[in-house]
Amino acid sequence: MDKKTREQFRRRLVEYSRNLENQAARKEEGGRSLEEDSTADIGDRASNTYTKELLFSQSSNQRGLLQMIDAALDRIREDSFGECLSCGQEIGRKRLEAVPWTRYCIECQTRIEEGSDREEPARI
Repeated sequence: MDKKTREQFRRRLVEYSRNLENQAARKEEGGRSLEEDSTADIGDRASNTYTKELLFSQSSNQRGLLQMIDAALDRIREDSFGECLSCGQEIGRKRLEAVPWTRYCIECQTRIEEGSDREEPARI
């Protein structure tokens, strides 16, 4: 992958990262700000509890995605971005455009999801 293309992906990943960090922080704060009203009926309290759990779960999912984005940025710095961590082949441009933080080519990802391959990087 040429330097210009890597830089485009880097900028895109940094933008994704910033947006996700802001969204995760807002959701965490939203979950914390839901007050337990002692005068609220049991239905209202249950609804508040559900909303808190949902917001914290979404925040946790976003934090996981942030970790994958950070790992992709590390691969850009190491000049290994766009290489499948399983087979070492180049990941297709369309796949990278759709999921720039991906670690695997479509073939290896399919094998991993089907359970026919362990999620271990190839030893190169």
